[in-house]
Amino acid sequence: RHAVCIFYLVLRALDTIEDDMTISLDIKVPMLHKFHSYLYQPEWKYMESKEKDRQVLEDFPTISREFRNLSKVYQDVISDICHKMGIGMAEFLEKKVDSQHEWDKYCHYVAGLVGIGLSRLFSASELEDPIVGQDTELANSMGLFLQKTNIIRDYLEDQLEGREFWPREVWSRYAKKLSDLAEPENIDMAVQCLNELITNALHHIPDVLTYLSRLKNQSVFNFCAIPQVMAIATLAACYNNKQVFRGVVKIRKGQAVTLMMDATNIQAVKAIMYQYVEEIYQKIPSTDPSSNKTQQVIASIRAMSLPGSPMASRHHYSPIYLSCAMLLAALSWQYLSTISKATEEYVQAGEN
Repeated sequence: RHAVCIFYLVLRALDTIEDDMTISLDIKVPMLHKFHSYLYQPEWKYMESKEKDRQVLEDFPTISREFRNLSKVYQDVISDICHKMGIGMAEFLEKKVDSQHEWDKYCHYVAGLVGIGLSRLFSASELEDPIVGQDTELANSMGLFLQKTNIIRDYLEDQLEGREFWPREVWSRYAKKLSDLAEPENIDMAVQCLNELITNALHHIPDVLTYLSRLKNQSVFNFCAIPQVMAIATLAACYNNKQVFRGVVKIRKGQAVTLMMDATNIQAVKAIMYQYVEEIYQKIPSTDPSSNKTQQVIASIRAMSLPGSPMASRHHYSPIYLSCAMLLAALSWQYLSTISKATEEYVQAGEN
C-alpha cells in the first residue's frame, strides 16, 4: 500500500513539472531527465511551479523521505520507472503522435510503464509470483488498453482543449485535419476512424486476460481487473457511436457498480469481456473498412473467453469477503483513472 501510494505521488510530481507551461524547455527537459535522482536528494524541491498540484513539488522532501523509507526492492522499481517516464515525457514534448507505432510508444510512456511498475511492485511484495513483474509485455498491454480507451473516448474534450492524441497515420485516411472529424458533414468518416482505433485497442484484450489469469491475491486482482472491465464497457459504448464526436460517452453509474461487484475472478472477467465484444460484434457495419479486422480480433477474444478455454481458473469468494474488498476496489478504479487521465495530458506542452 505504501509503495503504491509513493509511486503515485512521485509520478504526480513528475507530471506536474511536465505540465507546467511556465517552465522553459531548456530547464524542463533536464529536470525530466534527472527527476529520478531527486528521490535521493533530501533537500530537493521546486518552488516556482504555477500548477494546481504544485504542493507535491514544494513539499517533495516529504515524499522523497517516505520513498527512502521504503524497502530497497520498492525503491528500485519506482526510481527506474520514474527515470524511463521522464525520458519519454521529454521525447514527446516537441512532437505529436504520428504513426501507430508512436501511438503505442506514447501510451507505453504514460500508462504502460505504470502497469509495468505496479506489476513489479506486486511481485516484489511477494503477493504475486515473480512472472507477474517479469513479463513486461503483458503488463504494458494492461496500461495500453486503458490509455487507448481514454484517448478514444476523450476525442472531443481533447480537441476543445487543443490536444491531439489520435495517431496521424490513422486519422489522415479519413480527414485532412483531426479537428475535421468533429464537423457534422464528416460524421460518417469520423465513425469509421473511431472504429479502426477501437479495433486497434481490442488487440490488447488477450494479453489482459492472460495477465489477470496469473494473479493470486484477491485485492491485487480487484485492483487490476476493475479498470479493464470498465474500459471494455466504455469501448462498447463508443463503437460506431456518432456521439463520441458530439459530447461525452460514459457508462452508466449503475453499470459501473455492477462491473465492480462482478469482476472478482478470471471467469467472471472473461464473461464480461465476452459480453461486450459480442455487443461490438453486433454493431459492426458491413460497409466499415475495418469490419474484417474487427471480426478477427473479436474471434480471438471469444476463443479465450469461452468456458473451458485454456486459462487458469479462479475460485469464487464469499459475499462477506467481497464486501470487505469493495472499498479497495473503488479506490483502485479511482486511482488508475486519475493516473491515466493525468498522464494522458502530459504532451499538451509540446503541442501548444
